[in-house]
Parts: sequence; C-alpha cells; structure tokens
Amino acid sequence: MAVQGRTRSGRSRADRRAALLAGYRPLPGAFDEFIDEAGEVRPHWEPFLSEWCALTPGELSQRFGLADRHVRDTGVSYRVHGDIDANDPGFGERSWPLSHVPLVIPEAEWQVIAAGVTQRAEILSTLLDDIYGPGELIAKGLLPAAVVAGSPDYLRPLHGAPGGGTLQLYAADLGRGPDGRWWVLQDRTQAPSGTGYALENRLALARAFPDMFRSMNIERLAAFFQSFRAGLVARSKRVEPRICLLTPGPLNESYFEQAYLARYLGFLLVEGGDLLMREGRVHVRTIAGLKRADVIWRRIDGDFTDPLELNAGSALGVAGLVEAVRQGHVHVANGLGSGVVEARALMGFMPALAEQLTGEELILPNVATWWCGQQPEREVVLDRLEEMSVAPAFRSAGGGLDTAPIVAGELPPAEREALRRRIEARGMDYVGQEVVRLSTMPVFQNGRLEPHPMTLRVFAAATPDGWAVMPGGFCRISDEPDARAVSLRNGVRSSDVWITSEEPVAQLSLLPTPDRTSIRRVTGTLPSRAADNLFWLGRYLERGEATLRLVRALLGRLIDPDPAPGHGDTLRQLAGMLVAWGAAPGGTGHKDPAAQARAALFSLDDYGSAAASIREARRTASVIRERLSVDAWRLFSDLQRQLVPEEGRKPSEGETYESADRALKTLAAFSGLSQENMVRGAGWRFLDIGRRLERGVATCRFARQFADSHASGDSLDALLDLTDSQITYRSRYLLGASLQPVLDLVMLDPYNPRSVAFQIERLDAEIAALPALSDDGMLEAPRRLVLRLAADCRTTEASRLDRTSILLFEQLLMGVSSAIADRYFLQNSGPEGSRMTGIA
Repeated sequence: MAVQGRTRSGRSRADRRAALLAGYRPLPGAFDEFIDEAGEVRPHWEPFLSEWCALTPGELSQRFGLADRHVRDTGVSYRVHGDIDANDPGFGERSWPLSHVPLVIPEAEWQVIAAGVTQRAEILSTLLDDIYGPGELIAKGLLPAAVVAGSPDYLRPLHGAPGGGTLQLYAADLGRGPDGRWWVLQDRTQAPSGTGYALENRLALARAFPDMFRSMNIERLAAFFQSFRAGLVARSKRVEPRICLLTPGPLNESYFEQAYLARYLGFLLVEGGDLLMREGRVHVRTIAGLKRADVIWRRIDGDFTDPLELNAGSALGVAGLVEAVRQGHVHVANGLGSGVVEARALMGFMPALAEQLTGEELILPNVATWWCGQQPEREVVLDRLEEMSVAPAFRSAGGGLDTAPIVAGELPPAEREALRRRIEARGMDYVGQEVVRLSTMPVFQNGRLEPHPMTLRVFAAATPDGWAVMPGGFCRISDEPDARAVSLRNGVRSSDVWITSEEPVAQLSLLPTPDRTSIRRVTGTLPSRAADNLFWLGRYLERGEATLRLVRALLGRLIDPDPAPGHGDTLRQLAGMLVAWGAAPGGTGHKDPAAQARAALFSLDDYGSAAASIREARRTASVIRERLSVDAWRLFSDLQRQLVPEEGRKPSEGETYESADRALKTLAAFSGLSQENMVRGAGWRFLDIGRRLERGVATCRFARQFADSHASGDSLDALLDLTDSQITYRSRYLLGASLQPVLDLVMLDPYNPRSVAFQIERLDAEIAALPALSDDGMLEAPRRLVLRLAADCRTTEASRLDRTSILLFEQLLMGVSSAIADRYFLQNSGPEGSRMTGIA
C-alpha cells in the first residue's frame, strides 16, 4: 500500500511516474492511445498509471511473474504456420507472447465500437443470406457477380441450402487512424480465432492485477461466452444438443485455443475423423457407438469440410456434411460458405451496401479500398501504385502475394513493375488500399513504458436476443516501430483489452443457476480418438517409468560401494535391457554402463529413452489437452525440464541417478493426481487401462530377464527394485531373495499393486465398466481375453513359472491391447463397429 504518495520503497509516486514515462514519445503521424496531443496522459489511463506508480519495481516484477507463470502453467501456446519442428515435443509450440500492459478503452468510446461491429455483423449476415439465397443485390447491380463467383470461398453446392452462409461469430480487425477514428482493416467471417486467447489474456492479467479490476470497474467477458453458447444451443432441434468444436488437429496454429474453448464452453472437441454420416445425419464416433452431432462449430475453412462435394483433397472434413446441412439435420457455425464475405474485394462496396440494407452510413468505415476487377478502380490503383497498399482480393488468389498486404512503394522497381503487369493482366485478383498508420499503445520494456503499434480484434456473436459484442477483444502489438499490418508472427505480442465502466460491474459466470441445474454424474460421450489418446498417454507414461526404474537400478549398482555377488552379471542384464528396449545405443562402441544410463535418461535420438517416452506422452496429451487439468499439464512441463541435461557438461553418475529419481517422483505425482482427482469416467478408465497394460508387459519382461532358473540373488534383488516390491518382500520373508517367492510376488500376487496379477484384475474391472455396443449379453473380445488371463493367473503356481509361461502372459496382455484398439479406437471399421446399434 502506498502511504502519503510514496511507494513501499520510499520513492514518491511522482518519481515512479517520471521513470515509467521517461522517453515515451508517440510515433510521428500516429494516434497514441496513452498520450494526447498535448503530451498528457489520457484521463481513462490515469487510474491504471496511478496503480502502477504505487508499486515498486520489485513488486511490479512480481506481478508480471504471476501472469507469466499462469501462461506457462496452463500451457498457453500458439504455432506459426510452417514452423513445425518434428523433434520438438510440442510440435513447434511457442509460449504465448503476453504483454503486461492492457489496452484501456473508456465505456463511451466502446459503445461506438460495439455499435459499429454490430452493424457490420448485421450487414454481412444479410449479405450472406442474399448470396446463398435470392441474389437480389447482384441482380440490382449493387454487387458485381465476380466479387462473389470469383472467390474461392463461394461454395456453389451450398446455394439454396438452409444456413449455407449463416454467420454465428463475426470478428472485425480494427485500427485507429491519425485522426483518432477507428477503421475496419478486415472482416473475419470464415472461422474467427482469438476469443480463447482474449480470455486467457484476461485471466493472466487478472491474476497479476486483481485490485485494478475492482477499482477500475472492468467489464467481464463471461456474459459474452454465455450468450454465444446460448446462440448455438438455440440452433439445435433438441433440448439438450450435442455441440462439437471441429478442429483441424493438433498441428493447427491455434489448437490450444480450440481445446481451451471446448473445455470452457463444455463442447466436444472433434476432428474430421471423429465424425461420420449415417442416414443423412452427422454422428460422433464414441466408445459407446455413434452419437448424433446437432451443432458443429467449425474451425476449418469451409471448402475443407466435405471432401465429397467440396475439396476432394481434404482430409480434415466429413464426407456428406454438405448434404446434412442441405437437409437441415445439422447446424454448422459459421455457415460453410460464410468465408465469401471475408474477401477484401467486398470492402470497396460496403458503404453502398450499408446504405441499401440499413439506410445508414457505416459507423466504422473501411480502410479505403479499390477492387481492381473494375476498370475505373484499377486505373486509380495503377495511377497511385507507389502510395498504395496492394493485397489479394480473395483468399488464395495467387499472383505472388500471400494474405498480407504489401506497400508497393517499398518494393524494388523491378518487383513493382512486375506487380503492375499482374494487376493489368488480371485485376480481379487484387485490391488497392490506403496505407493506414496504426495507433500506438504503451508496452513495458527496458523498465519503462514505450509506444508500439497495435490492432484490435473485436468479436460479435449471434444470440437469440440479437448480436452480443465481447466487451474487450484480442489486442495485437507489434515490436516494429512502423507496423501497417500486424500478423501474429515473430515480434508480435498480445494483451488484454479493458473496457472501463462508470458503475461497478456485475459478477457473471458460465455456471448455470441452481434452479436451472440439471444434475448428472457422467461427463458425457467420449470420442474414440480421445479414448485412443488417453490409452496411449497411460502407456507412454508407464513406459517412461519403466525406463527410469531401469536407469536408477543400473546407476544404483554402479555407485554402490559394497556390491553384492553377481553384481557384474546384473549390470550387464540391466544395460542389455536398455539396449533391447531402444533406450540406449548398443554395439561394440557403446559398452560403458554409465554412458548407456545417461542416454537412456536424456537422449531424444533413442526412441525408448525416458526423455523420448515423456516427449511422446506430452505430444499425446497435447491432442487431448481439453481433458487434462492445469496441474497435470504443469507436471508434464516439470518432467520435460527434469529430463534435459545441463548444456555443456556431462552429468556424473550420481547426478544422473538423482535426475532419474526426481523424474520418478514427478511421475508418482501424476499417478496420484489421476487416482485422486480424475472422475472415474470412461476417460480415466482408458488412461488406467493403458498404464495397467504397459506395467503388466514391463513386469513380464523384467521377470523373464532377471528370474530365470539360474538367477542370482542380486538379479532377483534387481527384479524387486524394478517392481518396487523390496519392502513387501522383506516384510514377508526373513531370508534373502529366493526365486519362487519373488516370482509369486511380482507375477501372481493380487495384493501387490506392482504384480502382473494385480494389473489383470484392474484391467478386468475397468474393461467391464466400459460401454458395450449391443445389449445381447455376449462378451466383447477385450473382456473375453482378459477373463482368460485372469483365470490363468489365478490357477498358475509360482513353481510352474518359467520364461515360456511368462512370455505367454506377456503375449496375452498384448492381445488384450490389440482387442481394445480394434473395439474402441477403430469404431465402425470392423464387424462390431459396423453395427448400427447405439446410435443416439
């Protein structure tokens, strides 16, 4: 708390203010959001600046750390298109570039922005209805036919279909010109991204500055998402619809956001392969059969959604989706053909369309745009080419341009002339636009505030009560001093947008009120793909644990000052297993056990190493991150850090042992988290089944290696170490390790949570609880196999166990794994999957 105008450090607020503002100079010719023309801080920024000035540099740094830790712990990330590293466990994920200074907009100004965005959403929605309906605007000459028909986003099969171009979520990219007026830089109607990132920006800064949210009366975001969800529910024909978020997959640039929104809104995250057409309706492949999808919120381009009627080369969509839309059996948001009004070519006609459709001028005007498909406009662009920004008129227009505008005057003369010739030859592919210098906002850098150019993306959602505008948005800030078009690539960061209110803001939540809550104790349908990934997540984690135990057992014997008899043979067996598992390199040049242990722990080149298994586990988890808690994701991050050696030095045997030990403790924490915190639904069962199968197989392999008829006491001790059964064995038997008691404990004892028998009993219980495709009373293949295994395990005696019989257990466990995959993960590909029972 500040006392008498001083911070806790004793520095006056005036001094702190002077330090923050030192050197803040608005960029020439640009409107500055923070400082006015007289060099004074704008009034709506004063409360923010006052709060900051009350904090010491240390306190400010601590607040920033809270926000950054939230971003790191929750795994907020994005990808840059084409920047995928196959060796990166996160597939090229980059941590979210959060700026700690929000964009502050006063309520009165925001009302104008919200009204302008609502107006544009209504105009574009009406335009879409006309384009895919009667086509009156083209017939009247208000819109050239080529602006529609020439766009790759105009989908002819959707013409006349109900909802073919329906707009459910609209976004406008805004910039502010030198005169302080907001301009629309681009309309986003295809599959607008950024709502999830806007929410994460809010959560991160709310954690850092909760006092500011209360004192400045910042508008909340939850009501917008509540309205958006209500709008999707209203589009369904069922009271409790199944709403799916259709994602391109984990390699998409904004996959984190898609998974986050699915979890936040309670939607089912699906890929194209999770969906299937049956009887004119779209269904989700689940472990319980096919379940009807009522609403699909798509995050893939419209032409990629149906390889049957649209893009035949697409592997992202659902064959027959257009027909389901045509028959009105599924609602797709945004409509499959909605991308047609996103074209820059249309922006030049928006003023006239606004007058025709609303009788009003645009509240938020476009950047001045000339479509070169018409001769007068083309001549204007060519005459003023050096002062123009040139961009594709449509998505994927070609002609040597990507989707970003270029300033023609900055091109070398030869390139500029080549551009001129392309415009002359095929003008319809290009637009010319005025070059707009964006406004600037403060960024905290080098211990002070500095101006940087910014753009603002504002979202509007169609609801049963009209259009709802998110009170805030997605702010992108460039690191370049002169940014005339900002895209989220290197050197760009993002920040929260604070809309201040004169009155206290009501606290809202997405949770339903108690009187409207429908009580249920099941999470809902589990898609086959999610079950598959949860199953393999369990297997990869258990595989990593087995390797870590081998490494720890090997190094423990290497550093043991008093080795037991048979010590050398056990070392060779442990090292041999690491090589056989692909965890460490073999051959004559790789005989050093310590080096093999280090490779088995840290190497990403050896597919069976602990680091490689955890990398695969994280990759698998990233595909189902909407089903994992923040604590689980934090443990994955901890594991990866623990399995990266310090650069430039080779860790000693003792240090490597400690690294393996710490990683095992972190895995134990994840196991405890899954056992104590995860609801016992189908998702948890597949995670547990994967772990049980992998642990059973690993234990069989350990037993075959270390418990043959000639096993030494040290080899049996190693087996007890690897199965974490030393304490149990010593509490039961006073003598040293003996073959039959050890085999009974690790193979047949149903009370030992590390034994094969225990894994089989758990498998039987979990598989029995999974849904069946049919109520005919017949056992499905996974259950039949596991019951056979359980019977064999209960009737086998330790004295009859040898390598052959243990190998049979291992093979039967692998057979259970294959049966589970055939039944649950390849839905509808075999005889059982092709049954039509269970469709709902």
